[in-house]
Amino acid sequence: MSNETQTMTVLLVGVGGQGTILAGDLLAKTAAASGYDVKISEIHGMSQRGGSVSTVVRFGEHVASMICDEGCADVIVSFEAIEALRAQQYLKRDCGRLFVNDEAISPVSVAIGNATMPGDVSARLEELGAVRIPAGHIARSANSPKSTNVVLMGALSTALPFEDEVWRKIISKRVPPKTVDANLAAFDAGKQSARA
Repeated sequence: MSNETQTMTVLLVGVGGQGTILAGDLLAKTAAASGYDVKISEIHGMSQRGGSVSTVVRFGEHVASMICDEGCADVIVSFEAIEALRAQQYLKRDCGRLFVNDEAISPVSVAIGNATMPGDVSARLEELGAVRIPAGHIARSANSPKSTNVVLMGALSTALPFEDEVWRKIISKRVPPKTVDANLAAFDAGKQSARA
C-alpha cells in the first residue's frame, strides 16, 4: 500500500456476464474480514447486454473516497483483453500491477461489422507489463467454467496483503454450496498461474 495514503485501489474491469460484480464483492468482503476499511463503487452500464462493467474497491486504515482517477489504481484486473487497454490510464505508473484474462470478446459493434477490434493487443499488453492469465481455460480445467472470476481473484491475491484462509472462507460463504470445492480449486490455480 502507498505510504502516503495507506489506501490501496483495485479496479476490476470486464464486460457484462463475466462475474466482475461477484469478484468485487469477494474482494471487498475479504478486505473487510482482514480488518480494513473498505469502499466499493460499481458501474454496470449496459452490463446485461455485454457492455463494459467496472468495479473500484479501495481499502486501507481509513478510506475517504471510492473514486479512482487516472493513475490511481495499484492493481487492475481485467476480465477481457480489450477492457485492459481501455482502462490502462487508471494504472499507477511504474508500480501498478495489471492482471489480464487472456481472451478477447468481440463487442456487438464488431460482430455486426460497424467496428473492428484493435490490433496488436498482445504487444500492447506486454508493453504494459500485464500478467496474462488463461482464466477461462483454468476454470474449465477445474470443472467450473463459470469460475473465471474466481481464477482472477486467485491471481489478484498474489498482489494483496490478505491471508489465503480469509479468501477461502469468503469464497466458501459466497458461492453456491455445490460449487465451493471447484471454486477453491479455481482460486488456487489462478494464484499458481500468476506466480508462474
